[in-house]
Amino acid sequence: MATPQAPGMDRLSLNTATTKALTLAEALRAAQDAGLRHVGLWRDRVEEVGLEAAVALVRASGLQVSTLCRGGFLTAADPAGRAHALEDNRTAIRQAAALGTTELVLVVGGLPPGDTDLAAARTRVADRLADLVPFAREHGVRLALEPLHPMYVADRAVLSTLGQALDLAAPYPSAAVGVCVDTFHVFWDPQLAEQVARAGREQRIAAYQVCDFNLPIAADALLSRGMMGDGVVDFAAVSRLVAAAGYDGPVEVEIFNAEIWAAPAVQVLATMQERFAALVLPALERPGSAAA
Repeated sequence: MATPQAPGMDRLSLNTATTKALTLAEALRAAQDAGLRHVGLWRDRVEEVGLEAAVALVRASGLQVSTLCRGGFLTAADPAGRAHALEDNRTAIRQAAALGTTELVLVVGGLPPGDTDLAAARTRVADRLADLVPFAREHGVRLALEPLHPMYVADRAVLSTLGQALDLAAPYPSAAVGVCVDTFHVFWDPQLAEQVARAGREQRIAAYQVCDFNLPIAADALLSRGMMGDGVVDFAAVSRLVAAAGYDGPVEVEIFNAEIWAAPAVQVLATMQERFAALVLPALERPGSAAA
């Protein structure tokens, strides 16, 4: 039986990365049982069952897909790498459209092996984005650029700040290219308030994702994300900025953490809901506060 929802809790979305051990069907059922209305899907879970079956499962669940993660990895310098990236992203765009979400999160990719030219890699991202935008628009999908924390610049994302992502999006309509604001990746940025406000003015906030920044950094830095309240992120401050910028859509909890993955899903979702209600939601409901 679904858990009753307090006002505002209907914005909470489970990103399937948080429940990595669950199949797509299991993750959808867990979200249903918790009373959620949204789910963010990773492509691995979709591809395990095939797109047609995934679409059927999502429709049967009654859940809305907040985002599809992820496309991107656009920095290849060789022709074969470029062709592969374009085809993979076109596949992701088709998947997003079929699953009923308008938002495809892009992690743009790091430096190719043996390459140290960040400027050239960023130029290639811009070039590939230009290639993909017409196809995405044909399918009614927005490409949501996600800047990642600078510690991932070499291997995952040559975009490290929200400002860089907004500059890359600027040539395109806001309905075509937006940005994903993820607390883990942007909380440290001295220009965060200015850039979130800019994203709001430009109507480019496509997704808001929350999780904490845990210390010490895990041996695998990818797994340093934590449950809200377990690390150093000021969720009230960031959430007020996002609310003041006009974002009123789903808020995904996306966590990569070995201990959370090993915990029972019902426990993870219960904690997720408690922390969201305590740490994130109150700030989202007060967009006019002085701190915003």
